[in-house]
Amino acid sequence: MKELLKVENLHAKVEDNQILKGIDLTINAGEIHVFMGPNGAGKTTFANCIMGNQKFEINEGSIFYNGELINDVPVDERARKGIFMSFQAPIEVPGISVENFLKTAKTQITGEKQKIFAFNKELKSHMESLEINPAYAQRYLNVGFSGGERKKNEILQLKVLNPTLAFLDETDSGLDVDAIRIVSKGVNDFHNENNAIVIITHQIRLLEKISPDYVHVFVDGQIVKSGDMSIAHDIDKNGFDAYKKDVI
Repeated sequence: MKELLKVENLHAKVEDNQILKGIDLTINAGEIHVFMGPNGAGKTTFANCIMGNQKFEINEGSIFYNGELINDVPVDERARKGIFMSFQAPIEVPGISVENFLKTAKTQITGEKQKIFAFNKELKSHMESLEINPAYAQRYLNVGFSGGERKKNEILQLKVLNPTLAFLDETDSGLDVDAIRIVSKGVNDFHNENNAIVIITHQIRLLEKISPDYVHVFVDGQIVKSGDMSIAHDIDKNGFDAYKKDVI
């Protein structure tokens, strides 16, 4: 299995607030990992550190992506290298259509100008698979979209941009049963032996349709437990109290 991401002793803070307190994690191609944990435990902070968000200061530790140390690599370069992150609350971007946003992003990532006919055919196919009205391609990005439509649009970006490592931050939050079905199918369609996915969630509805390889429990900036889907079922039934006792 090809190693995509290797994180060693990662510590990170926001201003004077130390959030991550020594994370070690390896993610290989073909794997699906899940992060669970109480609010403020460091799950989203970890993803932002891997993505290169400058709001989060890495004050100790190393991040290797495809064997390259990327601690000081800017966000846009990380995206070009194949790292992707969806958002808990996707924002509206007035003045830029979904189609133009994705076409420009794909051009930047691949370094190749997109052929209009081929790109539009691909976009339409992905939109149909996610049950998104094709007319939404001409609408401004997320403007007037419902919460579920915004989350499906994040998966549309995932499928069009085709990253190697994808962080999906609470993609299932606020979705109804039908949207969970559509989003999970989109994630499963995207996933293959050459990429890896990290799902940050508080729920098991999406996980039951995706079958992750590993579940990691974050508490107070540390991974206190790693295992299989049985951990997610235990958390769903009993909460996080038992795992909080494992904090060093």
